[in-house]
Amino acid sequence: MTIAVIDYGSGNLRSAAKACERAAADSGISEPVLVTSRPEEVAAAERIVLPGQGAFADCRRGLAAVPGLEEALVEAAMARGRPFLGICVGMQLMAERGREFETVEGLGWIRGEVVPIEPADASLKIPHMGWNELLPRGSHPVLAGLPAGTHAYFVHSFELRPADPASVLAETEYGGPIVAAVGRDNLIGTQFHPDKSQMAGLRRPRAPSSRAAVSAGSSRRRARF
Repeated sequence: MTIAVIDYGSGNLRSAAKACERAAADSGISEPVLVTSRPEEVAAAERIVLPGQGAFADCRRGLAAVPGLEEALVEAAMARGRPFLGICVGMQLMAERGREFETVEGLGWIRGEVVPIEPADASLKIPHMGWNELLPRGSHPVLAGLPAGTHAYFVHSFELRPADPASVLAETEYGGPIVAAVGRDNLIGTQFHPDKSQMAGLRRPRAPSSRAAVSAGSSRRRARF
């Protein structure tokens, strides 16, 4: 069994892989972390991480450009319920569409759109960059034990605005609320960078590298951490 970090030409793969390795070691598990763009390796992985940086459209096209990769990702995460973590633009790709310089369809796993950050305080600079506090907004196990006042590292100019408030796991404040983490069932996404957030952020990669399996309900799956 492996933890697959998907290589599609976007994202800090080495940083994400090292963060997963540290989180797995801290959890006492021995699953290797594999950086891969091969559909068969993604399909066979026990847990999947999709990093991303840059423009939504570029990342979306990069994912679609690797033959069979998106199909393997959908099969593993959606059909088989494998634990999935999207980081930064990897989280944004989970949305229905991105509206940056053009409208581009996303994976459609989380209802909502990616739009420009428009802080109420015009003096706040874009991109939103640096450390900011995580504010839990739900009872998903990924937030279990998260200390009050935990900060994480952000760098982004666009934000995911979910259509369903129930999918919001955490927010941060930057001239108004900004979604910091989303999730449903076996799917988790973080706008912040767990790999740059030291021990606080590493709670997020620990989600798809946990010993616990995905539990199946009557018609829904939920990743247990």
